[in-house]
Amino acid sequence: MKEKPRILIVDDSVESLELLELQLADQYQSTGVTNLRQARELLAAGRFHVAIVDLVLPGENGLDLIREITAQYPFTAVIAISGQASIENAVMAMKLGASEFMVKPLRNPDLVNIMVEKTLQAQWLIAENRRLSAMLKKELDTNLIIGNSPPIQALIQKVKKIAGLDTLALITGETGVGKSVFAELIHRNSPRRNKKFVSVNCGSLTETLLESLLFGHRKGAFTDANRDKVGYFQEANGGTLFLDEITETSLVFQVKLLKVLESGVFRAVGSDNDSSTDIRIIAATNKDVMEMVNAGKFREDLYYRLNVINLHIPPLRERRDDIRLLATSFVQEFCAKYGKTELKISPGVMSLLLNHMWNGNIRELRNALEHAVILAENKVIQPEDLPENISGDLDYPDSYSENDNTSWAKARDAFSRHYIHNLLIKTGGNILRAATLAEITRENFYKKCTKLGIDWREYRKPGEYENGGEI
Repeated sequence: MKEKPRILIVDDSVESLELLELQLADQYQSTGVTNLRQARELLAAGRFHVAIVDLVLPGENGLDLIREITAQYPFTAVIAISGQASIENAVMAMKLGASEFMVKPLRNPDLVNIMVEKTLQAQWLIAENRRLSAMLKKELDTNLIIGNSPPIQALIQKVKKIAGLDTLALITGETGVGKSVFAELIHRNSPRRNKKFVSVNCGSLTETLLESLLFGHRKGAFTDANRDKVGYFQEANGGTLFLDEITETSLVFQVKLLKVLESGVFRAVGSDNDSSTDIRIIAATNKDVMEMVNAGKFREDLYYRLNVINLHIPPLRERRDDIRLLATSFVQEFCAKYGKTELKISPGVMSLLLNHMWNGNIRELRNALEHAVILAENKVIQPEDLPENISGDLDYPDSYSENDNTSWAKARDAFSRHYIHNLLIKTGGNILRAATLAEITRENFYKKCTKLGIDWREYRKPGEYENGGEI
């Protein structure tokens, strides 16, 4: 028989304890205590899947226990509950690691079961991500975690189909999405895996230097050419050559590259003789290639020659399912690099990561978590450990003291109003983007604006939507 999930309830009200235990009895194994001392003893004695913690206890602060659970028992999720705490304390509980917040008295007891089930599912997802991560590493022969979202899984299946074939491939996607990772993934799973994988960033080199690096040169071909030099076409012979930012090359160079692709023959700079090469070429760009072809900036024949197989990697903001997996991996990597005890990511930080736009994609996420690991002073990464441009994404006001003496409904609306105000400023009044960040439908976002008396049109940037663009 499967063991029921274990729930710890910390509440000084015996009546509230009995109600919660009764409500959870059918599905869970719950244990109730009335003070922090008893809670700490139980936590030290055995594992709990979820802890429901009252924020206001006689002479004690439930926030202290939440902080301890997050730091010492990372596999125990926390649900905060209170009938007296201020909005400021509720926000602080979420930042410290609480997954959910409930208000007493519980008008609908079934809400407790819903909250607990939702929290347990989130915990299961984290464990499943770890398992899938291990599977990915083993199956694809790579130490780089790419992700397990549907778009990435589809790309991985495509890589499996083409890796063993010697076809050319063009990888497209924004800066930082991992184009070079996919290129290396193809190489590692191809018959050429035991030969060299050579990567060249075409956008960082002048035309003359790029030709010299790729084709090689003969002594005396130009100033400072003091000896013969082997180019990458010859160095990568039998292996794979990855040409990143291929659209940054000149039209003259593109003609020479096309000749190599069609015949496998090239000529070193300053040489009178042709040389042959047997390489697989994978190219990549962050530009719209057809747009450049139409503008006459990229040869159409070269585009179709390279684009036998196209792998388009979507930006991180369109596959947020991967953020948990990537973030966990990066934290582990940098903990090892800087000799730190393994750090956990608080739910507050994870919320910030999941809602950030990530214009720099995986590269930006990786840099942000390296920053966080370096600055983290506790066992759990907190929002203040992240770079300011990320930790400020959910900008809470400094104080909610003005709401302390009002009803929960009014305080909640004040918080919601401030939250939506920040989203509209950030998105320039773009309702679709704001709703996406809030993870609700656009229609629902409109309704909330109307209910709270917010005119989203006031946030629109002048002229930005004059042509009927999506809002």
